[in-house]
Formats: sequence, structure tokens, C-alpha cells
Amino acid sequence: MDKFITLYHGSENIIKHPTFGAGKKNNDFGCAFYCTENLELAKEWGVSSQTNGFANKYTLDTEYLNILNLNSENYTILNWIAVLVNHRLFSIKTPVANKAKRYLIDNFYINVNAYDVITGYRADDSYFDYAESFLNNAISVEQLAQAMRLGKLGEQIAVKSEYAFSKLRFEGFETADKDIYYVKRKDRNNEADKTYFELIEADDDGLYIRDIVRGGITNDDARIPRNISE
Repeated sequence: MDKFITLYHGSENIIKHPTFGAGKKNNDFGCAFYCTENLELAKEWGVSSQTNGFANKYTLDTEYLNILNLNSENYTILNWIAVLVNHRLFSIKTPVANKAKRYLIDNFYINVNAYDVITGYRADDSYFDYAESFLNNAISVEQLAQAMRLGKLGEQIAVKSEYAFSKLRFEGFETADKDIYYVKRKDRNNEADKTYFELIEADDDGLYIRDIVRGGITNDDARIPRNISE
């Protein structure tokens, strides 16, 4: 990662001074300021069906920041899932899912609060459904990884620590037209839904969460997909 990176935050508001501690604790990586390096993606995230939005632009000085990249080859897809289930509110439909949640946190969780900045995928809409389906033993870990790749999941950068917030500089904004970017956002989710239904209809003898728990499988198992940005 370069010392200075450009980030965009999609919002219905212009945010000149992001506030440390103001985010929701039940977001993907907990309370943080969620951004992306992709301007077009920020515009999608900034609009709703009713209102235009903004892609707020920032420069972040990353020197001396402790950065966790969950999309690197050092981590598996289960590290990402474990972080999600520890922070997001999942529908736990079965005893299997409840046991799976505990197992994932105990064996795959990364303490994101120990870092200034987190890079990883954004579990919005359909992609959150994928994770929930995996947790409830409906799809295998291989199907989950394949869906993430095919669905062109958006990568986000979460500014976590107060020190990292002090390194953000507002550089202006661009307007996002709802008539353009809400359609793009819906198309992205429609593509994800199509991918999901194709996957669950296919025969699969891969690893399901029940297999992972019963087998005591850990992060060094070669069958667990790594680096889902592949």
C-alpha cells in the first residue's frame, strides 16, 4: 500500500470531518469509517432509490498505521466470515448455526480492534445472504468462495482507530445521480442473486460448516480457500 492513498466514502451527506466513534457497532468490522478506493463503488453506496448521494474524497496518510488486509494470502475466507459473525447480526436458524458461529469466532476470528485500518470485502445485501447461508449449512465453503469471486464483491477500507482518523484529509466530493448509480447497485445485487441460485442448484460435495466443526478444521487446512480477491 502506498504511503498516501485516496479514499471515497459514499453517503447521502457531505462529510468534511469524519467523527471517530460515530459509526454503527454492527457493521462488518465494527465501529469504523467505511470507504473504498473505487469512486464508482462509492457513488453506488451513496445513493438510495429516492435521493442522490455523494462520494466524499479523502487522502489517508498510511505511514505508521497498523493495517490488516483480510484479502491477502495470509488469511482465508473463514477469517473474513468470523469477523462478520462477530460484528453483524445474523439469523441463527438452527443449533448447528449457533455452534458454527462460536466455532468460527474461536478458531478464525482476527481482532480487528488491534488495527488502525482494515481492508476487506463488504458484505452488503446478497453477499451478506451468502455468509448467512454458509453459517446455516446451506452452501459449502467452496461455493461461498466462488460466489464471492463471481459476484464482483466490493472491497472496502475501514478506518478504525482515532489515530487513523487524524490522518484523514477531506479533498472534496462528487455528486452521485440516483438514476444512474442506484440502477448499478441493483444490477450488482441481481448478478449476485443469480450466481447464488446457480450455485445452490449445482451438486456439491465440498466442505460445509458442519464438516468444518465436526472435523476440527483450522486455518491451515489446504481445503479452505484463501485470498478471495483472486
